[in-house]
Amino acid sequence: MSPAKKTSVNLISWRFALVSVMLVLVFAALIARAAYLQVIEPDKARSENAKRTVRVETVRVQRGMIFDRNGKELAVSVPVVSVYADPKALDKALSKKVLRKARRNGEDTQALADNVAELSARKQAFYQDEVRWRELADVLQIKQKKIDERLRDNPKRRFVYLKRQVTPAVANYIRQMRLPGIHLLDESKRYYPNGEVTAHVLGVTNIDGIGIEGIEKLYDKAMTGTEGRRTIRKDAQGREVQVLAEEERVEPEDVHLSIDLRIQAIAYQALKSAVLTYQATSGSAMVVDVHSGEILAMVNSPSFNPNDMSDAAPYKRRNRAITDLFEPGSTLKPLAVLAGLDHGVIQADDTIDTYPGWMRLNGGLVKDERNHGEMTLREILKISSNMGVAKISQMLPKEYFVGLYQQVGFGEDTGTMMIGESSGLFYPNRRWSDFEIATLSYGYAVSVSTAQVARLYATFGAGGISRPLTIMKQDEPVPGERLFREEDALAVVEMMESVFEKGGTASNVIVDGYRAAAKTGTSEKAIAGGYGDEYVGYFAGVAPVSDPRLAVVVMINEPGGDVYYGGHTAGPVFAEIVSNALRILNVAPDKERVAYLSRPDNDT
Repeated sequence: MSPAKKTSVNLISWRFALVSVMLVLVFAALIARAAYLQVIEPDKARSENAKRTVRVETVRVQRGMIFDRNGKELAVSVPVVSVYADPKALDKALSKKVLRKARRNGEDTQALADNVAELSARKQAFYQDEVRWRELADVLQIKQKKIDERLRDNPKRRFVYLKRQVTPAVANYIRQMRLPGIHLLDESKRYYPNGEVTAHVLGVTNIDGIGIEGIEKLYDKAMTGTEGRRTIRKDAQGREVQVLAEEERVEPEDVHLSIDLRIQAIAYQALKSAVLTYQATSGSAMVVDVHSGEILAMVNSPSFNPNDMSDAAPYKRRNRAITDLFEPGSTLKPLAVLAGLDHGVIQADDTIDTYPGWMRLNGGLVKDERNHGEMTLREILKISSNMGVAKISQMLPKEYFVGLYQQVGFGEDTGTMMIGESSGLFYPNRRWSDFEIATLSYGYAVSVSTAQVARLYATFGAGGISRPLTIMKQDEPVPGERLFREEDALAVVEMMESVFEKGGTASNVIVDGYRAAAKTGTSEKAIAGGYGDEYVGYFAGVAPVSDPRLAVVVMINEPGGDVYYGGHTAGPVFAEIVSNALRILNVAPDKERVAYLSRPDNDT
C-alpha cells in the first residue's frame, strides 16, 4: 500500500474512533444525568414537572341561605366580581415597554436595565402617559392618587384590592380594557331581600362574607361551609389528563328561622308608624307563639338597610328588643295577681280593699290616682290599681314572691341565644323591704327587655307553662316547665280582657274580630338619683282569649309631646299586629264586633 493511501486510511480510522468516543461520552453523560435526576435528586425533577403540569383548582361554595318558617328567602348570596392588581406584574410589563422602546432607538438595553434609577423614571413616565389608568380610576370611582398608590408604591407586591364587589357592567368594562396586572376575582355578596324589616334579626356579614351581627354571626360557621380542592395534571395544550387528588367540598347549612315574614312585615310597619307619629326615640315589638315559644316577629325602630350600610349608625343597628332594658311598669301587675292565686292567699272571685287609695311602707308611698275602695281582681287589672297589687304582694312571703319573678325568667336570658341579648337587672338574693316588694308588684325595682316581657305573656297564654323563646323553627314545641296551675293562669288572662272595656286603660283599642287580653304599662325612666321626665309605653297581651295562640308585646320609648301612655302609643300597634297576625295564621275570630274605636282615656 502506497504511503498516501496508508495515511488516508489512518485518518479515517482516527476520525471514526473520535466520533465513537464522542458518542459514547454523550450517551454516558445522558445516562449519568438521568441517573442523577432519578436516583440522587428525584424530588427536584418531580417538582419541576409538577410546576409545569400540575394545577390545583378550588371548588367554591356559596354561603348558606336564611329562610323564614315558610321557606321565604331572608338572606341569599349573589355572585359579584372584585377588582385586584398585581403590582409586580404591572412593573414587569412597564419594564418590557421601556426596554422595547430603547431597543428601537438603538440604545444599550443592558446598560439601561442595570441603571435602576433611570429605568424606574422611564417606567413611571410610561405609566403616567397611559390614559387607561385614568379611565380605571373613573370607572371604579376612586381618586387617581389612591389608584397610583396601590399600583406603584410597592412594585414587589403580588396582590392588592382596588375595589370589592363591583357591578357586572363595571367588571365587563375593565375586562375589555386589558390592563397589565389588573385582574377580576369571582366572589359573592350577601343580599337581604327585605331590607330594614328583618335587619336586626339577621344582622350582616362583612365584605369578606363573615357574619358580624345577628343570625349571620350566631350561625356563621354552619353557613360558611368548606371549599373543595381538585389537584389535576394537564398536558401542553392545557387539557386535563389526570386527577391526582380531590377533596370534597363541605356544603354549607341553610338556616330556617321561626320568623314569619308576613307577620314580621306587619309588625315593623305598625311599629315604625307609631314611632314616627309619636316622635318617639325608639320602639320594639315581639310576637311569640305561646304553644311553642317560637318568635314569629321581632322588630325595632329605627332600623337600617343591611344592603347599604352607609347610613347604618350604631344606634340604628342595635337589636333593642333583646338589648335595651326598662322597668316594665303595670305590665307586671297580672303576675302579682297570679302569684296571689298560685300561693292561695286570694281566690279569683275575691275583692281587695284599697281604701283610702294610698299607704305608706317603710317610708315609701304607694297610691292610686284616687280612692277606688273595694275592688275585684278583674277591676284591679282593668283600672291598673297600684294599691290593689301592692296589697296582694304584702300577703305573700317575700322569698316566694321574689323567687317567682326569677322563675318566670327575669334576670336570665330568654333562650334565644342571640348575640347581645341582655339578661336584665334583677337581684333576687338581696334584702327586700316591704316598699320594694310593693313597687316590684307594679313593675318597678326590676329592668327587663321586651323579649323577657314577651316570654312572661307567652307563659300566661300557655296556661302557666314557661318555655324558653327560640328564633329557630321547631318541628316539636320547645319543652316547658309548668309554673302555675292552668285554671289560675287562664283566670288571669280573662281578667286582663277587662282593660279593653269601658273605663279600662285600653278602652281606646279594639282588636278587630278577636277577643284579646292585655295590660298597658307606662313607666318613668330612671336617671341618676331618681326618675326623669321621660316615659316608656308598653302594651302586652295574648289573643284570642278563647284559645290563646299569640303573645304580643309593644314598647315605645320616650314618646314626644303630651301623649305618652302605653294605651295610646303602643295600643294601636298591638291591635294591628294581633288582628292581622291571627288572620294570617287562619285563627278563627272569636267575637263579632270588628269596629275600631279611638278615644282618649287615662292609662297607667
